[in-house]
Amino acid sequence: MDKKFNVGIIGATGMVGQRFITLLCNHPWFNIVLVAASPRSAGKRYEDAVGTKWCMDTDIPENVKNLIVKDATADVEDIAKEVDFVFCAVDMKKDEIKALEERYAKAECPVISNNSAHRHTPDVPMILPELNYDHALIIPEQRKRLGTKRGFIAVKPNCSLQGYVPALFPLDKAGYKVKDVLVCTYQAISGAGKTFDTWPEMVDNVIPFIGGEEEKSEKEPLKIWGNIEGNVIVDSKRPNFTAQCLRVPVSNGHMAAAFVRFENKPSKEKILDIWKNYKGKAQELNLPSAPKQFLNYFSEDNLPQTKLQRGLENGMAISIGRLREDTQYDYKFVALSHNTLRGAAGGAVLMAELLAAEGYLDR
Repeated sequence: MDKKFNVGIIGATGMVGQRFITLLCNHPWFNIVLVAASPRSAGKRYEDAVGTKWCMDTDIPENVKNLIVKDATADVEDIAKEVDFVFCAVDMKKDEIKALEERYAKAECPVISNNSAHRHTPDVPMILPELNYDHALIIPEQRKRLGTKRGFIAVKPNCSLQGYVPALFPLDKAGYKVKDVLVCTYQAISGAGKTFDTWPEMVDNVIPFIGGEEEKSEKEPLKIWGNIEGNVIVDSKRPNFTAQCLRVPVSNGHMAAAFVRFENKPSKEKILDIWKNYKGKAQELNLPSAPKQFLNYFSEDNLPQTKLQRGLENGMAISIGRLREDTQYDYKFVALSHNTLRGAAGGAVLMAELLAAEGYLDR
């Protein structure tokens, strides 16, 4: 791509906002020109606003340290004039997030959102670029509703489903039709915006409840499987998902144990062949953040492991293992994704690359 887009990060002081900064500081297409956060951070240098809350492995990039933090809610119109689009990862009530993101969109500023607030808004695409890239085609209909020429909202799916849904979707599209899925997810503490320093209770502990995660894990895949009908995306009636989500003492990386039943059961060899050869739109377009090999199968019984494979292809690849027949379902397997990279900021950056390549972010 010949041109660069000037971008802003809304919610820049939080963990996902920090991850956006590390991913974008040397991005070939996107240039950070603005950071925004809550009123208590507004007016401060970014380095001062974050203070001891910076929790990334690398230092704050030099080109971001001295940016003056804008007020994410009070400065919407001014922010919209300074950037080509924004990434949004704010910690607010859901209704407040919905209203804020629509304010940015109506100010003719496209919003690439990590938040869950608009995931079930019928004309807001929820895109996992390798799977349902075509849902971007709903954006002109959303613009009609909002009364905008450029502004729109696009969201990424929840982090908990980013391991097992990419493993299942290609099998379904190959004609085997996924019918029923039971999944248990084992989710890292960074998914709650925490580290072991800030959440010592998680050391040597497992918590068998994560608020809202099971509902998201069961319902969001149906939108990914859905189709555009008229001016809305209509959720698919299948597969049937049931989920149990646990918080485990891991810094980064969500593991899933999945059990699947098909309408047309494939052979194990066919499943492995589909996973090995599957390429999505992100690979076809050779997007900067796209993994070369999206789905990676490990034949060893003790792989994938969170600590070993979560960083595969800069944390953007999916790792799968232990595929075998089951006594109640057709097959069972495990899958791993990096929750703050593929599952959060990295997935949003990849979605923005897709939308940029397809012309949705042009002025």
